[in-house]
Amino acid sequence: MRVPEWLRQRGAISPDRLALRCGGVGLTFSELETRVDAVARGLLAQGLEPGDRVGVVASSGLDTVLLVHAVPRVGAVLVPLSARATETEVAAQAADAGVRTVLREAPEAPGAAAGVDGFELDAVHSVVYTSGTSGCPKGVVLTFGNHLWSALGSALTLGHAADDRWLACMPLHHVGGLAILLRSVICGAGVVLHDRFEPERVLAEVEHGGVTHVSLVPTMLHRLLAACGGGSFPPGLRCALVGGGPLPPTLLEAAVAAGVPVAPTYGLTEAASQVATLPPGETASGAVRARPLPFTEVRIAGDPPPGAAGEILVRGPTVTPGYWGRPGETAAALADGWLHTGDVGFLDGGGWLHVLDRRDDLIVTGGENVAPAEVEAVLRSHPGVEDAGVVGLPDPEWGQRVAAAVVLEPGAGPSDAELAAFCHTLLSGIKAPTVWRRVAALPRTESGKLTRSNLLELFGFPP
Repeated sequence: MRVPEWLRQRGAISPDRLALRCGGVGLTFSELETRVDAVARGLLAQGLEPGDRVGVVASSGLDTVLLVHAVPRVGAVLVPLSARATETEVAAQAADAGVRTVLREAPEAPGAAAGVDGFELDAVHSVVYTSGTSGCPKGVVLTFGNHLWSALGSALTLGHAADDRWLACMPLHHVGGLAILLRSVICGAGVVLHDRFEPERVLAEVEHGGVTHVSLVPTMLHRLLAACGGGSFPPGLRCALVGGGPLPPTLLEAAVAAGVPVAPTYGLTEAASQVATLPPGETASGAVRARPLPFTEVRIAGDPPPGAAGEILVRGPTVTPGYWGRPGETAAALADGWLHTGDVGFLDGGGWLHVLDRRDDLIVTGGENVAPAEVEAVLRSHPGVEDAGVVGLPDPEWGQRVAAAVVLEPGAGPSDAELAAFCHTLLSGIKAPTVWRRVAALPRTESGKLTRSNLLELFGFPP
């Protein structure tokens, strides 16, 4: 099925409506369309062809927004890359996706209108990388249809109005940040883009900037409430979509008491963002639960009775067709036509989804996924480290902290600060451990597998 090019059509339908405000620049949909078309011409002038993968270092600025819309317009595949990643990490993901070029700035060129007039819904729009428990980031293939159905399902769940204005203060290389940019064009909402999360700026945007929606992770919500100083949240906000990690019930209760229209959500890259969401105004029970989005089916593996926990399975038009270049992992993840998330939860008698745990070993800190195996591999590459084990420790603000237990080589004595600096040269800052332990040996099974439950006990936390 072919649909009209989203931004081109939106520019015709709502030419004078605010599309984007960032860095002191404001653009209507008509103006954004004109700028994106110029960038599309610039990309064609560089020789890009349909099907080429284009890496975009996704800083939270105008250039990234222009490239997000212009790359698909010329038929190329968008590959968002973290602006906080090291050159090693960027190069690894670019090589894995086979990108033709990596861009940090948006090239513009004069000329006639460029690019396609429509999209095939089953065509690949983007390859978005997500960390897995194996420590090897996987490229999730997302089609135009995946993004379209995600935008529509979100709008039907959260509500939609002509004056919607969505504040984006999450990284744009994440599916949650990327979804804001795409959803805004499909549904006609304005985007207010911040280059970083600052609680006071968010509060000011709600009070004076016309912001009606915001996407947050639990850490951000915690800081917003602290910035309110125990008072009420400014009126005007219609939805605070909170995902990217478990939302503690106490935090939900505090937010509701402060007047924040919280919408807890469960989602993942493989489903183009949201899977299940509790709409604003339905948080009275205090339970952290969510309703599957329209067009999305959720079940528990084995179909146990209500309340019984198991692996969460997802099916619907938002689900990825697979992982880039990984047919074996694709077949395993999409067995029997359902996405096997690896997350654990249950469905109650009313059909609400309750998420109990994230993927088995994945650390979620400040809404960012950290694969312990990736950090362990970096630590083991240090000449003074014989072995290393990494776990997440509970943290009231960040959700979890990255903690590392290391076994040093005989006679070696790198300090914690030296090991941390070494990690920072090869990993983005969020992945570097902040808590350290020196141990004589790591707890392992007879087969050599690290037992993370016992590792947690070394740090004084029960498994």
